[in-house]
Amino acid sequence: MRGVNRVMLIGNLGKDPDVQFLEGNIAVAKFPLATTETFKDRSGKLVSQTEWHTVVLWRGLAELAQKYLHKSSLVYIEGRLRTRSWDDKDGNRKFATEVVGDNLIMLDKRADSTGGSAPHGESGAEGVGNSDSPIGDPSETLPF
Repeated sequence: MRGVNRVMLIGNLGKDPDVQFLEGNIAVAKFPLATTETFKDRSGKLVSQTEWHTVVLWRGLAELAQKYLHKSSLVYIEGRLRTRSWDDKDGNRKFATEVVGDNLIMLDKRADSTGGSAPHGESGAEGVGNSDSPIGDPSETLPF
């Protein structure tokens, strides 16, 4: 039987994407993404709970993130979970779970906070990217 490893997140970047270029000029971007859930507790008080996710984007999506995303950008990310492990300098085993993004939709308004605007189709609800093509139709990728 096959398994399913899919993650869908809507949240805000915790900082600007950190983009590096590997051998062969392959771009990889990494950034923290905050998702916040709000609910009422037993006493009726509103409670917000924030989870932080490490998102990794490759190639065209990484370049798109470098060009258009910044701290506090609102994005939809779809991808899969990946857990890595390594030994630190003291010999202790460390683990990290990351979301490897396959699709990216920029949900910010067209004009950014600095007053400039991104090219049509690359910001706002129309801004979509996936690992195969950097820009596409959001109605084809959104599950709702």
